[in-house]
Amino acid sequence: MTRQARPSRPARPLSVHAFEPYSETSGPGTRAVVWLQGCTLGGPGCWTPDTHPRGGHAVTVDELFAHIAGLGGRIEGVTVSGGEPLQQFRPLLRLLTRIREETSLSVLLLTGFGWDEIVRMPGAAALRERVDVLIAGRYERDLRLGRVPRGSSNRTVHLFTDRYTAADLDAVPGAEVIIRADGPAISGIDPPRDE
Repeated sequence: MTRQARPSRPARPLSVHAFEPYSETSGPGTRAVVWLQGCTLGGPGCWTPDTHPRGGHAVTVDELFAHIAGLGGRIEGVTVSGGEPLQQFRPLLRLLTRIREETSLSVLLLTGFGWDEIVRMPGAAALRERVDVLIAGRYERDLRLGRVPRGSSNRTVHLFTDRYTAADLDAVPGAEVIIRADGPAISGIDPPRDE
């Protein structure tokens, strides 16, 4: 008896809230920033509550990677935030794998999960191999630092490569002004608006 191969399912896309091609406040150097959509952690005081509901723009990993790679030498790296990126673990890991294997860009990942939660996740070792800096833990308004990208003092910083130091993160500017003409954008996805 021969087994019939199951038809393969299309790879799950990422649910994207917003994309900013050039930011200097989301980590060291000029970075592309991807805000993913969807978060069930419900952290009080989170500064991006509009990223919590399900929805967003369905963007394939290939489309998002092509867009990031197309920014070429104009960026130093990619910052992934949310919503909660680790609640889209598989497509996120596919994107990070392509960034690591096909570019020289750095990766900074912000997650509301604590380090103790992350190390218990299947695929945690693979994630660690694809990220330069991981900032972990729920944002706590009462412990606000007034500095990005860490946000609040309870969040832990994990440097998985020697690409950056804690001093590099401390040197990230606290604010920026973005003036947008007809810059590169992912079709249908705008950067977040200041409230």
